[in-house]
Amino acid sequence: MTERVWVLADPRAGTAAQALGIAERLGEPFRTVPLAWGPLARLPLRWGTLAGLAPAARAAFAGPWPELVVSAGRRSAPVALWLAARGVRTVHCMRPRFGEARFDLLVAGRHDTPPAAANILPILGATHRMSPTRLAAARAEFSTFADQPRPRVALLLGGPPRAEGMAPATAAAIAASVAGFAGSVLATGSRRTGRAAEDAVAAALAPVPYRLHRWGDAGANPYAGMLAWADAVVVTGDSVSMLSESLATAVPVFIADPGGLGPRHRRLHGSLLAAGQARLLADAPAPFARAALDETGRVVAAIRDRGLA
Repeated sequence: MTERVWVLADPRAGTAAQALGIAERLGEPFRTVPLAWGPLARLPLRWGTLAGLAPAARAAFAGPWPELVVSAGRRSAPVALWLAARGVRTVHCMRPRFGEARFDLLVAGRHDTPPAAANILPILGATHRMSPTRLAAARAEFSTFADQPRPRVALLLGGPPRAEGMAPATAAAIAASVAGFAGSVLATGSRRTGRAAEDAVAAALAPVPYRLHRWGDAGANPYAGMLAWADAVVVTGDSVSMLSESLATAVPVFIADPGGLGPRHRRLHGSLLAAGQARLLADAPAPFARAALDETGRVVAAIRDRGLA
């Protein structure tokens, strides 16, 4: 017996999380199908095909087929459409820029300027796995964060997508700004931050109590716990994933500019600012009211309303 739902998991964690977050919230048993790309994935494959997959990943595609597949990212779109040709319903995250009418539901960030269409659901940011249930569990797991002086500020550091880490001077400047108004700082680097930038952050945070999780540190990752215990969040504007996950909290979210951002990230920031869901770091620490944003839950509701699952 096959699971009724399959998730096509892109090798990039942030992209895979968009699809996994939806599947987890559906509450149905699902199968995660890891994707690995072969040389043809670099081509603009604009039809339903498995040609972009590496041979080992392609071998995983055998019936019986599921009722629903959830996918994310341009490269997984041809794979999802290949399944659609076999009668599988499709929910896809991020605009593939081809065949968009062929998906049963296309979930697109407003910053990607989706057209108005019956099968397109525009959302703020991106879907993710930071559900209310996960935040509650993280608050219990990392209850020691309650001992940190308030206001507790979560500092989430990304980095340039195609560079060797964040510039240490930039990371230090952001951290120093946060240290200027925080009672304590709960900071974490990411895969793209780099050790030099993390060291610079540690030095800049020295005047206040802080906890710094460096990428690759042993033990449980406290990222969700930092969000769960934060009184405010500062997140670098290069990470769509961390920005979107931060909005799952109900505390003020401030966007720090790491430099070098392109139009797509600027549009994302603009959409969040216009919706009252975030402000720029320059506006901190002035508090502002906002409700927790649950776009993943809204997508799941749309899936059910349309009878896709």
